[in-house]
Amino acid sequence: QVQLVESGGGLVQPGGSLRLSCAASGSIFRIDAMGWYRQAPGKEREFVAVITRGDTTNYADSVKGRFTISRDNAKNTVYLQMNSLKLEDTAVYYCNIRGAYSRSSSQFNHWGQGTQVTVSS
Repeated sequence: QVQLVESGGGLVQPGGSLRLSCAASGSIFRIDAMGWYRQAPGKEREFVAVITRGDTTNYADSVKGRFTISRDNAKNTVYLQMNSLKLEDTAVYYCNIRGAYSRSSSQFNHWGQGTQVTVSS
């Protein structure tokens, strides 16, 4: 019932910038939070950034000061602006949405398909 479409990944040089977007659609009663995770080759998926229903933001220490998460509520879209990119930022980036399908339903977590970000000289 929930669809997440990610875009904005690509190949950039160290120090460059990329802007990721993730648009949510479908029958959603309430969105509590939208966030970004990433998974590099040979590593576990890790938290990157999140923005809550009340616009509170949180970042992993590794990206703090370089990445900025934001949202457009009218479009149900979350963005991740990535600046000063490093080689270690190379990963598949996944969008995540947390919410509910109805007032009485339990909270769900849904994942996007992932978008590749490669930082290389």
